[in-house]
Amino acid sequence: MGYYNTTPQNNQKNPLKRYMASSFGGVLAGALLVGTLVTGTDLGETESATAGVQSSELQSESAIVTTDVTETVDATADAVVGVSNLQAGNNPFAQTSTQEAGAGSGVIYKKQGDAAFIVTNHHVVEGAKEVVVTLANGEELEAEVLGSDVWTDLAVLKVPGAQIETVAEFGDSSVLKSGEPVIAIGNPLGLQFSGSVTTGVISGTERAIPIDINKDGQEDWQSEVLQTDAAINPGNSGGALLNAQGQVIGINSMKIAQDAVEGIGLAIPINSAIPIISELEGEGEVSRPSLGVALLELEQVPAEIRNAELNLPGEVEDGIVVQSVQEGSGADKAGIEAKDTIVELNGQAVSSVLELRQYLYTEVEEGSVTVKAYRNGELKTFEVQLSEEI
Repeated sequence: MGYYNTTPQNNQKNPLKRYMASSFGGVLAGALLVGTLVTGTDLGETESATAGVQSSELQSESAIVTTDVTETVDATADAVVGVSNLQAGNNPFAQTSTQEAGAGSGVIYKKQGDAAFIVTNHHVVEGAKEVVVTLANGEELEAEVLGSDVWTDLAVLKVPGAQIETVAEFGDSSVLKSGEPVIAIGNPLGLQFSGSVTTGVISGTERAIPIDINKDGQEDWQSEVLQTDAAINPGNSGGALLNAQGQVIGINSMKIAQDAVEGIGLAIPINSAIPIISELEGEGEVSRPSLGVALLELEQVPAEIRNAELNLPGEVEDGIVVQSVQEGSGADKAGIEAKDTIVELNGQAVSSVLELRQYLYTEVEEGSVTVKAYRNGELKTFEVQLSEEI
C-alpha cells in the first residue's frame, strides 16, 4: 500500500487492482461522459436570473446560476495548476529528449518578488528531469523543484510570477468536523480535464494510512490524512481541498482504489503540510532525527537465530533488532551494539520499525532520547544523542 502508482503508460491494464493508489495520472484511454443537472447544493443558497426567448412553436430559457460553490471556484480556481513530470525519453527519433511521464496538480500558495511558489505531491515530481507548470489560462512555465519529501509526500516548486495573479489562502485543518462541506479542484486524468471541480464533505479526520514507501512489502510510515467523499482521481494529486470559505485545508494525495470501495479520497491536512512546505522552500529538504542504526523487526528474525543469538526473555515477543550501528553515531557513542533488541523510546513501547520511526519523526525534534534494549537477556538503558537524517 502506498502513494505511488506506476506511470500511466505502465498502469492502464488494471488501474483499480491496487488497494492504495495515488491520484497521479496522465492520459485518458476512453471515457463515457454523462451530463447531469444539479438543482441544489449543501454549500449555499442558489440565486438565478432567467431570460426567456420565445417563438411561435419553441421556447428556450437561459439561466445564470450562482451558488457558494461557484463563487468559491471563481475566486480560487486559478490558484490550482497542472504539473507535468517530464522524464528522459527512449525514442531516438523523437524531436525532444524528454517525454511526459504523468501529470498531477499543484496549488499556488505564495507570490514573492518576481517568483511564485507552488505546493504539490512528492510523487508527482519524483524522477522528473524537467517539471512544467500549466496555469489555468493554458500558459506553460518551466518550474524549479526547490525541495521534495518522500515521507510526507510534499514538494515545493518555484516559477516566474509575472503571469500569476491568484494565490490560494491556507485555512486551519485542526477545526474541521465530519460532515463539513469541501471542494476539490485539480486535473483528474491529466490536463485534458484541467480545473475539474468536485464537491463532498469531510468524511473523517486524523485517519492513519499505512504506506510502503520503498515497495519492499513492509509498511514504512503511517500518513495522517483527511478523508473526503469528494471525487479524487488520478491527476488530482497535489490539488486543493477547500473549505466553504475557499481556504486550502488539504492537499489531495491519494484514494482507496478497490473495486468494492467508492468515495474514499485522502488529503494531507494543511496544518501538517505548512511546516514541511516552509522547510522545503527555505532549505530544500526536511531534516529528521536519527539514532544511527540499521534496524530489523523481531518477527523477521528466524526463530532459531532468535533463540540462539538474541537470548530474549520468553515474554518479549515484539521489538526491533539492531542490524548494524553507524560508526561515530549517537547510538555508537551510547554503546548500542548489533543484535541489541530495542523495545522502548523515552518510556514509549515500540514494537516495529514503523512505530520507532513515527515516534522519532513526530514526537522528537532534537537532543537525546532514552533507549531501552535487551542484550543477552538483560534489559539495558542507553542515552542516545540524536543526529540529523535527511
